[in-house]
Amino acid sequence: MDIVSFTRMADGTKEDYEFLDEQEHEFIDDLPARLLDGLNALSESFSGYPVSRFEHSLQSATRAHRAGESEEMVVAALLHDIGDMLAPRSHSEMAASILRPFVCEKTYWIIKHHGLFQMYYYAHHLGGDRNARERFLDHPWYEDAVRFCEEYDQNCFDPDYDSAPLAFFEPMVRRVFSNENPLDEERVARVGVQSG
Repeated sequence: MDIVSFTRMADGTKEDYEFLDEQEHEFIDDLPARLLDGLNALSESFSGYPVSRFEHSLQSATRAHRAGESEEMVVAALLHDIGDMLAPRSHSEMAASILRPFVCEKTYWIIKHHGLFQMYYYAHHLGGDRNARERFLDHPWYEDAVRFCEEYDQNCFDPDYDSAPLAFFEPMVRRVFSNENPLDEERVARVGVQSG
């Protein structure tokens, strides 16, 4: 079978949907390669900074790795701005959504909110509220998001920083986005709900 037999999903057969399921699994297995291509595309993102968004991402991941963060957090740091090209006004949510099935809830939450937390460094210069992040002050991961922005985001625009190359992170990306990455109980429950 090369294509399904239907033009309306309501008319699909068991064989059609088994075929599509197989195609989807192959597509999902190729996600790491598409993410790495997406990171490379950030080298052509808007400018004005001393480094490209691609280099910013490499610096973020390199700093996280050198600080001894988990592989999951290193990959999250690498991908935290991957949404810049397609969702410039909601890049944090896009990056977090990509990561969500593969990372713990804490990592997902940090990446989802890093854009708001990062505003601390610049919003007041543009007439905004630099303390907007304080609406989450009582959240258990508030300080983790503050630390992420302080150590792995706001300081990652240095043209002289010796970032590791993307090839260094590729095996980590492949592990995090594969079955090799061990599931914690929270992720098992979430994945079970999503696939059920």
